[in-house]
Amino acid sequence: MFNLDDTDRELLALLRLDARTPVSTLALKLKVARATVQNRMKRLERDGVIVGYTVRVKPQAEAQRIRALMTIAVEGHGGEVLRKLRGHPNVIGLHSTNGRWDLVAELRADTLEAFDRALGNIRLIPGIASTETSLLLSTHKV
Repeated sequence: MFNLDDTDRELLALLRLDARTPVSTLALKLKVARATVQNRMKRLERDGVIVGYTVRVKPQAEAQRIRALMTIAVEGHGGEVLRKLRGHPNVIGLHSTNGRWDLVAELRADTLEAFDRALGNIRLIPGIASTETSLLLSTHKV
């Protein structure tokens, strides 16, 4: 468990909105010194709270890509299923969940044919009992 105070949480929230925000701007918004922001960011990175920075791309920028959510029921423990899904090139996100399905996988492929092959490969993973897949047609908030 990480020991985060209110300033750490506010800093993380600002970085989630825009990880490229200059330190001076973060300091102004947090009402702390620049050195405080720099030190906190270094500590959060060192402690593994911040594990990386990324880019969010609007779905329209990759309009030709096929996107989908696959819900997965797993037989047994599922450790091997998770390992195989983590290494699958079409799986871009993987989430544990409760309820009827054990996992939700975010999938991407360049063509419908590639998507069909990916679905077939994933369904053949030992330990997967059943799946249900929904194509993502549009995104309303990014």
